[in-house]
Amino acid sequence: MKLRAPAYPLINVDPYFSVWSMADCLHDDTVKHWTGSPNTLIGIAAVDGEEKLFMGVCDSRPKMKQISVEVSALSTTYAFTDDKIVLTVRFSTPLLPDDLALMTRPVGYMALSYTSVDGEEHEVSATVLCSEEFVMDKRGDDTTVREVLSVAGMPTVKMGKANQMPLNRSGDDLRIEWGYLYLTAPGGEVSHFICEEDKMGYIMGTVPVKAEGTSLILLAYDDCRASIQYFGQALASVWNRDGTTMEEAIEAAAKEYPALVSRMDAFSDRLYMDAVKAGGEEYAELLILAYRQVISAHKCVLDNEGQVLFISKECFSNGCAATVDVSYPSIPLFLLYNPELVKGMMRPIFRLAEREAWPFDFAPHDCGQYPLVNGEVYGEGSDDSHMPVEECGNMLIMVAATAIAEKDISFADAHWSILSGWVKYLLAYGEDPANQLCTDDFAGHLAHNCNLSIKAIMGVASYGILHRLKGNREEYNHYMAEARRMAELWEKRAANGDGSFRLAFDRPGTFSMKYNAVWDKLFGTSVFSAAVLESEAQTCFAHFSPYGLPLDCRAMYTKSDWLVWTATLLRNEEDFRRFIHPLWTAYHFTRHRVPMTDWYDTITADHIYFQNRTVLGGLFIKLLEWSGKMRT
Repeated sequence: MKLRAPAYPLINVDPYFSVWSMADCLHDDTVKHWTGSPNTLIGIAAVDGEEKLFMGVCDSRPKMKQISVEVSALSTTYAFTDDKIVLTVRFSTPLLPDDLALMTRPVGYMALSYTSVDGEEHEVSATVLCSEEFVMDKRGDDTTVREVLSVAGMPTVKMGKANQMPLNRSGDDLRIEWGYLYLTAPGGEVSHFICEEDKMGYIMGTVPVKAEGTSLILLAYDDCRASIQYFGQALASVWNRDGTTMEEAIEAAAKEYPALVSRMDAFSDRLYMDAVKAGGEEYAELLILAYRQVISAHKCVLDNEGQVLFISKECFSNGCAATVDVSYPSIPLFLLYNPELVKGMMRPIFRLAEREAWPFDFAPHDCGQYPLVNGEVYGEGSDDSHMPVEECGNMLIMVAATAIAEKDISFADAHWSILSGWVKYLLAYGEDPANQLCTDDFAGHLAHNCNLSIKAIMGVASYGILHRLKGNREEYNHYMAEARRMAELWEKRAANGDGSFRLAFDRPGTFSMKYNAVWDKLFGTSVFSAAVLESEAQTCFAHFSPYGLPLDCRAMYTKSDWLVWTATLLRNEEDFRRFIHPLWTAYHFTRHRVPMTDWYDTITADHIYFQNRTVLGGLFIKLLEWSGKMRT
C-alpha cells in the first residue's frame, strides 16, 4: 500500500476492543485505543539472547529497524530487521461479514515468523506485554485481578478490574470498565506482574519464533455477556449467544487460524481487486484501510427474538448509539457484503418509533448513547434538535436498498404502517424543508436546504420502489410520479443558471455537495435528469481546494463520505479519480495521527474532531455502484 495511513489498525473488534498504532513505526509511539487513550502493548524480540523492541515504547531497550508495513482489509503486517533476522509480525482480526459468529468473536491474532539475514539459524522468541489500560477507562482507576490458566493446553493469562462495573454508564471518550483481557501464548509461557515503575498491572506472554511456520499470540476480550443494554436488558454478542465461553472461543480461534488466513486473504484480495476496477488504486487503498474501522465501530448482538442488532457508536461526535444518519452513510459496505447488518442497524429505530410512547410523526435520530440503547438522547429530545426530513428519508432509502439487495420485501412489510407515515411526512414537508437540522448538523440549522430536499425526493422514490417490489404497480406509479414532480420543481428552483445548483433555494450563487442524489443513479430511477446530475458534479471541480471539495460554500471543511458519494455521480472514470486523489492525499499527509476521520479541512488536511466513525462505510458506494446490486 502506497498510502501512509494516519493510523494503523491492529486488533479491531468493537468500540471498546479497538487497538491502533498511530505512528509510522510500530515502536515510535505507545499503542492506543481508537480514542487516543493508551492501550499499552509492548513487543520485545530476543535474538540469540539479545533483546530488542519491535512494538510500543520502552526506553530501556534498543529498537529493531522497521522496514515495511502493509495493510489489507483484515490484516496489518510489519517487518523488522537487525543484522541477523527479519521478523514479520502480522495483526489480524477476521471480520468476515458473512459469518457473524466469527466476525463478532473477540479474538485478535498476532502471527510471528522470521527469516535469516545472515544465512544462520537463530534462537528467536517474542514477548508481548499488555497493561491494565485495556480493562478500565483510565489507568489506576482500580486494582486488577490477574490469573494464569490453561486453555486446551495453551498457556493463558487473564486480567480484569477488581470491581466490575458492567454497563454502568454511557459516553463517547470512554473505555470499558468490565470484563477480562486474555493473552494466550501457544507453545510458550505466560505471567503477570505489577510494574514498579508505572504501578500498572500487566499480563505477559512469550512464544518461540521459528524460521519455518508461524507462532501465535492471541488477544481476546470477554465482556461477560454484557455487550449492550437494550431497552433495559443486557444482551450478549452473537459469538456467545449459545453460551460459548471465552476459553472455548480462544481454543477454536487457535485451531482455525491456518484456514482463516486463507479466508481472510481471499476476502481482502477480492475487495482490493474489485475496488481497483471500480475506482482505481488510490480508491482501493482507502477502502482497505477503512474496512476494519467501519465494522469494529459497531457491536453486533441478538435481541430476545434472535434477531441481529448492529449497534453503531458515534465515535468522537457524541457517542450516540444506533444513529440513523450515521447508519445511512455506512450502508454501502454492508449492502455489498451482508444486508442483514443493515436491518440490524434499523431494528432499534423501528422498535422505538413503533412504541406508543414515541410522540412524533417522523423517525427518531438515535436510540441511545453507547452502550445504553434505551431510547433517543440527541438534544434531549427537544423539537429543535430533531432531523425530521433527514431521518425519514434515510430510513426509507435504507429499507428500499436492503429490499433490493436481498430481493425480499418482508422486512419492509413488517414495518409498512410506519414507513407509510414517514413518506407522508416527506410529501408534506420535504419538498422545501423548513429551518431544521440535517446530518451535517455541525453546520447548524438551514432552511430551504437543496440537498435535504433531494433526500426527501429519494425517500418518496424509495417508497415507490417498495410498492413495485410488492407488486403494487398503481401505487408505484403514483409515488414515482410524485418524486419526479418534486424533482422537476427542484431543478428549476435550485438552478444557479451556470450548470450548478444552490446550497439553499433562496441563496443564488451558492454551492453544496448533492450527495443524496447518488441513489437516483444507483437505483436507476431517473427521477432527476442525468444531465442535471452530471452538470452539478462537473461544476464541483471549480470549488476544489488542495485536499478536495468543501462540503459547501459556508466553510472549507469537507466530509469524506459525502465527497465519494458526490464523485460517484460522475459518469467518467477519470473524473471520479480526480475527485478521489485529493482525498487520498489528505489522509496520506495529514499531521493528525488518528483512525480515519470523515471531517477534515480541505486547506490543511487537519482532522476536525471526528475519528474512527462507521460512516467511512460510505466510501464503498462506488464499489456498490460497480457491483450492480442496486439496480431495480
